[in-house]
Amino acid sequence: MLAERDDVTLLAGGTDAMVEINDGHRRPQGPVVAVNRIPDLRSWRHDRAAGTLTIGACVTYTELMDPAIATLVPALAEASRTVGSPQIRNAGTLGGNLGTCSPAGDGLPVLAALDATVTLASRSGTRTMPVTEFMVGVKRTAIEPGELITEVTLPVVDGWQGYAKVGVRNAMVIAIASTCVVFDRAAQTVRVALGSVGPTILRCPDAEAHLASHVDWNTMSAAADDLDRFGTLVSDASRPITDHRSSAEYRRHAVGVLARRLAQRAATPAGPPGAPA
Repeated sequence: MLAERDDVTLLAGGTDAMVEINDGHRRPQGPVVAVNRIPDLRSWRHDRAAGTLTIGACVTYTELMDPAIATLVPALAEASRTVGSPQIRNAGTLGGNLGTCSPAGDGLPVLAALDATVTLASRSGTRTMPVTEFMVGVKRTAIEPGELITEVTLPVVDGWQGYAKVGVRNAMVIAIASTCVVFDRAAQTVRVALGSVGPTILRCPDAEAHLASHVDWNTMSAAADDLDRFGTLVSDASRPITDHRSSAEYRRHAVGVLARRLAQRAATPAGPPGAPA
């Protein structure tokens, strides 16, 4: 149907689409095709030999919180817990999060920090691309006419990873700023991705390189000054705007604080006994 018509609306969980429809911002002009009962899109698999986890586009946030997945990608489970209410988590999907491609999408910083890849299918075949190339702007993706998101593949990383966000209240809130930090012990790299502080999800290469070069990978520790510098570099990499939910200044400060706190959980600050963290 996607190959034959250009007026098809794909529906997974509908948690984004129905808001826009109910508010009058979107009016489907043709068929609405629900894809959330397609078994291939609802499944996931762990390839132990390759060290990867592949998640179908219609796997829900609730399913991402299941221990079987959460133990492999803890940060994705943490991000999923922050999404809406239980009803929203039962309906919303990872593929829908990607398809909407909002800078505030909770799953997207995790996918970017983990260097995930996205697989797209059409009548002519499939193609795979890095998630950072898939997200091209505010609610804009690299999907071509006739294509469908089918799955996302992530590496299973040996090391600590975490996600955090701030909003105008403690729950059921769109992120004002969000951060994912991943420590890859085998590669001895640090990865950072930011949400809600740019037109799309941002990586922070200067901050990543700085902290990776100052972590003692044997003891998983880092000096407090290096953690502080890491937070500053993350703030410098952000490109926030001021809108009705927050100021640019607050967003810039918040992602730096979140990044430092997450990094501190991964790398215990090194210093003399009793030194402040």
